[in-house]
Amino acid sequence: MRILFTGGSGKAGRHAVAHLLARGHRVLNVDLVPLALDGVDNRIADITDAGQMFDVMSSYAGFDELDAGTGVPRFDAVVHFAAVPRILLKSDNECFRVNTLGTYNVIDAALKFGVRKVIFASSETTYGVCFADGMRQPDYLPLDEGHPTVPEDSYAMSKVVNEATAQCFQRRSGADIYGLRINNVMEPEDYAAQFPAFLKDPSLRRRNFFAYIDARDLGHMVDRCLHVDGLGFQVFNAANDTHSVDKTTAQLIAAFYPDVPITREMGTQETFYSNTKAKAMLGFTPQYDWRTILGI
Repeated sequence: MRILFTGGSGKAGRHAVAHLLARGHRVLNVDLVPLALDGVDNRIADITDAGQMFDVMSSYAGFDELDAGTGVPRFDAVVHFAAVPRILLKSDNECFRVNTLGTYNVIDAALKFGVRKVIFASSETTYGVCFADGMRQPDYLPLDEGHPTVPEDSYAMSKVVNEATAQCFQRRSGADIYGLRINNVMEPEDYAAQFPAFLKDPSLRRRNFFAYIDARDLGHMVDRCLHVDGLGFQVFNAANDTHSVDKTTAQLIAAFYPDVPITREMGTQETFYSNTKAKAMLGFTPQYDWRTILGI
């Protein structure tokens, strides 16, 4: 596939781009800074500028595409990860503006240039727990895509708006538009650097539902989205299979969720951030478990 990928220079994006390249896709990375990765094409552009998005959506990826002499080839899919990645980086209104306007511009340009598959990054924060003022509890566990999305911060608000925007675009166009509610992303080096602290103090993981998504498995999930057609508008939780702390499900429930309804029997180390839908509908099969990586 010929893919336009926004935000490929970021923490999550660069691993997803690497995975897509390894799978044989051609990727044009659209970001404010280039990605230094063999095989990727780069374009510097601002997602909040509609003109720039329309331009890159109708542009050559590289000089080699000039050789055919048949004009600019079309993109087969768009993956949109570019965003202000969390609160407390920019002003709240700027975070909201960049994320919502940028998503509108990217999807609008993609559909108007005939792209029929758009994948965009939503977030675990939409469920209203991660950046809550105080310790807010989920309504039930395991937490699936049917859980209410009622956040109170600008970043999570922007992601909820983006999901509504995507659903409206999908309804009019009939294209496939899939949103990934991405859990806390872990790069390979993060396991040795961060997980010892999580083992010592599991409460550090409460705002993330004690879950995580390996960046390489996220790349695999994006690839599965590209290959599964006909789902219309969908949102999928993106997480690995197990908790990110050395406690059992029962121990975590007793310590942190004693009053939260548990809707079904759960595995001994099964993640509270359910990836069941992605497994069933996309064939998502995460491979990287922190215990194996750290030899625990």
